[in-house]
Amino acid sequence: MTLEELAWSVLSWSLLGAQILLVASMGCAAFRALRGPRAQDRVLALDTMYVNAAMLLLVFGIRTGSTHYFEAALLIALLGFVATAALAKFLMRGEVIE
Repeated sequence: MTLEELAWSVLSWSLLGAQILLVASMGCAAFRALRGPRAQDRVLALDTMYVNAAMLLLVFGIRTGSTHYFEAALLIALLGFVATAALAKFLMRGEVIE
């Protein structure tokens, strides 16, 4: 086995491990979103889920070499940030638009 084949093998296994851990992290966040005692816990869990989804798409993009996954991850991150800001404002003031 050459050094280049070894590097590709390590990269492939690392990406697979990252995907498994990200899915496990999304499962834990989904559990907290469903079971969270307060609304703040649920918002934080949803925030964690969108970050994990964006990272999972980035790992898929690295694995396949397609740029479409990177664009989708950017879109999820943008919409997730706006949604988190709106939910935080709603929880603080009771309204989103003043």
